[in-house]
Amino acid sequence: MTAVSETDVAVAKVAVIAHRRKSLDGGLPELRRALGAAGITEPAWFEVPKSKKAPKQARQALKDGAELILVWGGDGMVQRCIDAVAGSDVAIGIIPAGTANLLAKNLGIPHDLGAALEIALGGRSRRLDVGLVNGEHFAVMAGAGFDARMIEDADRGAKAHLGSLAYVRSGVSAVRAAADQVHVVVDGVTFFEGGASCVLVGNVPRATGGLLVFNDAVPDDGLLDVGVVTAEGAMQWLSVLSRVALHRGDGSRFVDTIQGRTIDVRFDAAVVYEVDGGVRPATDRLRFEVQPSAVTVRVPEGPA
Repeated sequence: MTAVSETDVAVAKVAVIAHRRKSLDGGLPELRRALGAAGITEPAWFEVPKSKKAPKQARQALKDGAELILVWGGDGMVQRCIDAVAGSDVAIGIIPAGTANLLAKNLGIPHDLGAALEIALGGRSRRLDVGLVNGEHFAVMAGAGFDARMIEDADRGAKAHLGSLAYVRSGVSAVRAAADQVHVVVDGVTFFEGGASCVLVGNVPRATGGLLVFNDAVPDDGLLDVGVVTAEGAMQWLSVLSRVALHRGDGSRFVDTIQGRTIDVRFDAAVVYEVDGGVRPATDRLRFEVQPSAVTVRVPEGPA
């Protein structure tokens, strides 16, 4: 494990918000030890049993004057904390102890406790955009259709036992679902109307498995990337995923993409949707908008 010296620590007041059921390397005891070795002997410490309990603790840390919040968990934990502190000056340090950790991967934060902590304490502060969907902030991607169905199915107990493989199993089932009738308006102009198997809005380029979903996505360009997939059935989805794996997904005849600042999506019937890997209750309308430079995240030194 990489050691973090006291001279690396760029903030005075640190809070830890940890999903106690998530683990990485030596676990939370090792995180405490490493923080102590870096001179942070009494951080504000909050442990939660599930990610939906994190916002209350993040708001309390903010109220108590935290300058850096270390988030221990997966994308769900990070999303919940960002939702609570977006618009503030507090920095987020990600310790990727979850299943997918997509935001960490997109930002170059490794799945290693020591290295991630070193970045969180002494890395570069990068101001990132966030998306807002139906009043909730997200940092990675949100949408409805294939991805939401896949995540919903994986969350039904399988993810705890199979990890990332749960998404493979649930994906096989999701490709069989019928398309939804949808109307998508981007920046006030109709972009798509018809049957779609997936509507995805992203703030970063890569999704599960490192797949390059949005070639032009940059998390601090003031824009959100929109993808509408019309593929139905295993063969058409295989075509889409094959092109995505080759970084040519936006050239598929089953994929339409665009960038924008506001996106309104209307479905003919209520559907479940996902926010950074967490499923939300069914709705027939999604309203997206970008909030530029809304959150500070510690990232590796070097070019953006």
